[in-house]
Amino acid sequence: MPIASVFPVIDRHIWLNHAAISPWPAPVADAMRAFVDDNACYGPLHYNDWLEVEAGLRRRARDLLDAECESDIALVKNTSDGLGLIAAGLDWQPGDRLLLLAGEFPSNRLPWYQLTPKEVEVVELPFDPADPEAALIEALDARTRLVAISAVRYDSGIRIDLARLGRACRRHGALLAVDAIQQLGALPLSVRELSVDFVVGGSHKWLLAPEGLALFWSRPEARERLRPVQSGWRMWPDMFDFDRADWSPPADARRFEPGTLNMAGIHGLAAALGVLLETPADERAAALEARVEHLVDGLSGLPDLVLDTPRAARRRAGIVTFSSPRRAPDRLLGDLRRAEVFAARRGPGVRLSPHFYTPIEQLDRALDVVADALARP
Repeated sequence: MPIASVFPVIDRHIWLNHAAISPWPAPVADAMRAFVDDNACYGPLHYNDWLEVEAGLRRRARDLLDAECESDIALVKNTSDGLGLIAAGLDWQPGDRLLLLAGEFPSNRLPWYQLTPKEVEVVELPFDPADPEAALIEALDARTRLVAISAVRYDSGIRIDLARLGRACRRHGALLAVDAIQQLGALPLSVRELSVDFVVGGSHKWLLAPEGLALFWSRPEARERLRPVQSGWRMWPDMFDFDRADWSPPADARRFEPGTLNMAGIHGLAAALGVLLETPADERAAALEARVEHLVDGLSGLPDLVLDTPRAARRRAGIVTFSSPRRAPDRLLGDLRRAEVFAARRGPGVRLSPHFYTPIEQLDRALDVVADALARP
């Protein structure tokens, strides 16, 4: 099947902004249209079919995360929602400490400051691009209840060594919560292999799906320590038993799904994961890594260009960020936009984020635009 038939955006734009919001693949748009048409023509008469789509999404999410079972995965509104459930619901004790790094995206900062109890000490440590885990590991102690980290930095694209950090957290008895929105769909993340306790990732970036939905995985032992902060009719596997006598929160992840879910988004995300899982995870990762390497090599040869993204492949995901004293980032973005290349500004740099399907010739076009811009006075 021609790639443009699955990813029609490549016939219209050079989309290097998947780290923000991704265009939908054609199967996602088709699934959304079918759901809308079904709803418009028949209302909820086919609700049982919709529940089958939801069940399929949970199975695909299990495969994406390499989780043991789908009952460990909740469908929540977005990444902030999932992280907020941890901040507000964990069994915090007076004197507990929470560790995070400076410069995190607000979704992985604000919940810890605003939703954790006042007696919890939130410690924000300096971010060292050369060794980002070191400060967290050094600060771990018996009082540390939780470490909160982004799997991939949203600005520079630096990838965190979750295996190393997870081992250190285990040694000290600390929980590890991961904002994985910049990794899920880009590079593999196996909750089975990593010592992580919570993983949250929204649907609209590398997962190629609509906004308004996120996957929230929790390790059963860690989930037992989370008090549900919301309650509603849909939290139970037998959710249509409206006359039940026992309203105790269920043990599985459905305890975090109190009410009606985003069924339109479920149809979209189920289709998006279907597209992603058609290609083995290692092949998708290799394709994306090759594209990132192509950008890094091309940018490295340009004069007076500062590369914020690491050159070491093990520290990269799908983001390449750069700056140059020769041309302000907003002007560079304007140059790219006029050539139908869509990127983003993050801090003082320009952020490029291709996906595994992005044609190499489109990357060459973006590199040519940057080179021409830097050559002008």
